[in-house]
Amino acid sequence: MITGSLRRNALAAGALVLTGALALSACGEKKDSTEPSATITPKSGPDQKLAAMVPADIKADGVIKIGSDTTYAPAEFLDNNKAVGFDVDLFDAAAAKLGLKTQWITTPFTGVITGVKSGKYEAGVSSLTINPDRLKDTEMVSYFNSPIQWVVKKGNPQGVQADSACGKKVAVQTGTIEVDDLNAKNAACKKAGKPAIKIDQFQDQSTATAAVVSGKDDAGTADYPVFVDAVDKAHGQLEMLGEPYGQAPYGVALKKGQTQFAEALAGAYKAIITDGTYGQILAKWKVSKGAITDPAVNPKAS
Repeated sequence: MITGSLRRNALAAGALVLTGALALSACGEKKDSTEPSATITPKSGPDQKLAAMVPADIKADGVIKIGSDTTYAPAEFLDNNKAVGFDVDLFDAAAAKLGLKTQWITTPFTGVITGVKSGKYEAGVSSLTINPDRLKDTEMVSYFNSPIQWVVKKGNPQGVQADSACGKKVAVQTGTIEVDDLNAKNAACKKAGKPAIKIDQFQDQSTATAAVVSGKDDAGTADYPVFVDAVDKAHGQLEMLGEPYGQAPYGVALKKGQTQFAEALAGAYKAIITDGTYGQILAKWKVSKGAITDPAVNPKAS
């Protein structure tokens, strides 16, 4: 999935090889052999009490259709055209506690919530940060908490500082909490009389990361797990910039009004936390830092 914008860049040969690897890792190519592959399933079968709370139309065929932007490794991405990642593993395990199988459907990030609202998808799982706007449109069930992280080329040749990036060009995926964070930083730049951050938005995260690898952009910002994965795959060409900060609570989106189903799903996540499946999955993907202990329906969001 090398997009037109990526092809238009004039890249050095070494950067082009890495850029292609980063982009293709989210587009159906075989995964790097260092990535986790073993499936982790719940230690016990479906919880019948929770399963009874599943809506009849979903229970009828036993399959829940999930809309997801599968370009966001290590949360959700494609391996040989199959959705994989810690978001996928966690939801599959929770769905199994409800007696359900899953059908993952790739969609652009901005189409996930729209698809849930229209009924095209029965759930949206795509590293969706819980915020007031999404809580107005959907029921959300929390399951993970990610801080924000910045990344730069090895050695930080442009001298970027995450807390003072005025005048720098920063790659980010459109529609994410990081765009809001950059807008807030831009307000601080303006107040200080400094040049604005040039916010370079991309439809998918793999292309945003590739823009940093190529040198097109000075830095990138995304959820912490994204750059844990990207730095590992970059083989020394990328590095973390500073420490992760803030919190981005992730939530599964369900159609507005499906509060009973949301309660069932929250119960399913609690069950896999209790039996240890949840912790095993996060450790497998090296993202244990985002673990929570109390999945909730429509938690307060800022």
